[in-house]
Amino acid sequence: MTICPYCATGCGMGVSLQGGRIGEVSADPAHPVSMGKLCLKGLYGFRHVADPGRLTMPLMRRADGFVPVSWAAALNAIAEKLNAMKSRSGPDASALTVSGHLTNEDHYVARKFAREVMGTNNVHHGGPRATGLRAALGSGAVTNAIPEIGEFSDLIFIIGSNTAECHPLIAMHVLLAKARGAKLIVADPRLTDMANKADFWLRIKPGTDIALLNAMQHVIIKLGLQKLAFLRDHTTGFEEVAAAVAADLPERASGITGIPATDIIAAGQIFGKARAAAVLCASGIADDGTLASLANLAVMTGQISRPGAGIFALRGSANSQGASDMETGGGGSAPIDLPEAIMAGRIRALFIAGGNPVISHKDTQRLQKSLRELEFLVVADLFLTETARHADIVLPAAGWAEKDGTVTNTERRVQRVRAAVAPPGEARADWWIFQSLAQTMGCKTMAYAGPQEIWDEMRRVAPADFSGISYARLEKMPGLCWPCPTEDHPGTPILHVGGHFATQSGKAALTPVPFVDKGRAPDNAYPFTLLTGRRVYHFGTGTMTRRAKLLAQIGPEALIELNPADAAALAVREDDFVKVSTPHGEIIAKAWVTERVPAGTVFATHHFWEANANEAADGGKSTPAQVVKSSILEVRSALVEKNVEYRPELERSTAARLRAYGHAAR
Repeated sequence: MTICPYCATGCGMGVSLQGGRIGEVSADPAHPVSMGKLCLKGLYGFRHVADPGRLTMPLMRRADGFVPVSWAAALNAIAEKLNAMKSRSGPDASALTVSGHLTNEDHYVARKFAREVMGTNNVHHGGPRATGLRAALGSGAVTNAIPEIGEFSDLIFIIGSNTAECHPLIAMHVLLAKARGAKLIVADPRLTDMANKADFWLRIKPGTDIALLNAMQHVIIKLGLQKLAFLRDHTTGFEEVAAAVAADLPERASGITGIPATDIIAAGQIFGKARAAAVLCASGIADDGTLASLANLAVMTGQISRPGAGIFALRGSANSQGASDMETGGGGSAPIDLPEAIMAGRIRALFIAGGNPVISHKDTQRLQKSLRELEFLVVADLFLTETARHADIVLPAAGWAEKDGTVTNTERRVQRVRAAVAPPGEARADWWIFQSLAQTMGCKTMAYAGPQEIWDEMRRVAPADFSGISYARLEKMPGLCWPCPTEDHPGTPILHVGGHFATQSGKAALTPVPFVDKGRAPDNAYPFTLLTGRRVYHFGTGTMTRRAKLLAQIGPEALIELNPADAAALAVREDDFVKVSTPHGEIIAKAWVTERVPAGTVFATHHFWEANANEAADGGKSTPAQVVKSSILEVRSALVEKNVEYRPELERSTAARLRAYGHAAR
């Protein structure tokens, strides 16, 4: 048994081999989270493992392109460059970015390499840091176990999370709760599957989450639904929060959010009266202040530290939580604006382990420009991605089903992943790559025999959280939730039990969070709002899922959601091409005419390099946009331009795509 490589739900699965290759995967019926189920990506997204495009040898850039080289040559070249950079510009002139798809062991060795060999803490995993939640509760992690939602919660409040598409098996627990009689409130601009199933759908204006949350707190306090005894004994700052939200009348919030005041009042009243309320949020929330406001809402009503009552700040990638955990166990680092740091000359060398930030970064135009300014770029990945094409040296990495280790899902459940097949050619695990590079650079203290030895060291470094989680225990059970300090400890599904928070005072620190409209409003030049997100059948930049034939058939291309009223005004029909332009860039894709988006709003994803929403989005936030009907000529021009720059190996598939539209590629 192993764990699905996609979202952070951490579903259990078995792998069956046929002729030495993965033939199929099956759901683990005993897994407490996935409960014998898998989503489309889990069931069919494994074909990338044996894809003929996998990297099998290190590649080094020459004048006429990449050429294969030996590991020794690649490691020596990297070591020479990094040592020279360190001597000339200091250790902080180099940085690492490490994907949330890597194992805990990979992350630990990467951070140890940065600290002990490079002398820097410039290691970044790109996932949310949950600073607002950490400041309030002392931890930025999910407070409860996922199965509690279906078993105990009598209210689920979803905000900033398209749960059914981004975390389908967590959505299953929400539906189990509803079948038991629980109420569901969803705040979302789009009519998502969860919104469609909600008892109360709050169609909120993008970027106004805090205004809604503060108004709900106003209602709760006005009706006397706050838990005064809990607030007195286990919190600080409530009086300041109460004073701050006194002016946040539902009528005022209605004008900001677009939600009727009566619905805001009803949402606050239902939340305040709930026995056990689960708050689900994800990357769709406006900013980190939203997490602080959510903490205020949950804590003042006592919806914390009890079964089914807590904050589920859902992570994105399979090991995003583990990547965040390693900041403590393996050396923390302050967040930086990577493109800005590169353009300013503070970072001159970059090592990217996994991930495809040329597509996934919230501001891809700036990032691509900055990568061209680097003196030295190394990328370790499964494929020659859009990001890897910018590199000076590309290293072949082992991926899912090819290495052993542990990952930590969004509920802090540490679980074992196991190798089922050998990596192709000379591809190697990321921990091996960083250890080998450290040894090449003269480090004598990194010589691990395997991932278990790395994990055992991690247990010693952070004993309060991980000491009791041994490989031996994980062989017998489907994971343990940290903190787990001793071998006889059962793990900690619920944080902050008894009102004991991990803050310096031991109490939850409530803080006023005033609503500030930070976004640029639509205007005559850009009258629409562009939203970005995911589809259920693809993940991230499509690097893995687009290589699965069935998933590619279900979701073969990018679609831009457009409201019927807007489509009529633009003379756009279903499957017509539209161009979405913003001050940051533009994309062209087919229109999906649908009521899922409100009038004046369009939605796109970053799964497809051909029409990557991040090329037009402003830091992942709602972005003012212009929408016009486009033509096949513009599509052809855009595809050919990107094909030449990023994906020359796709010439054949691009030509076939254009022929399918009735036009021959030049």
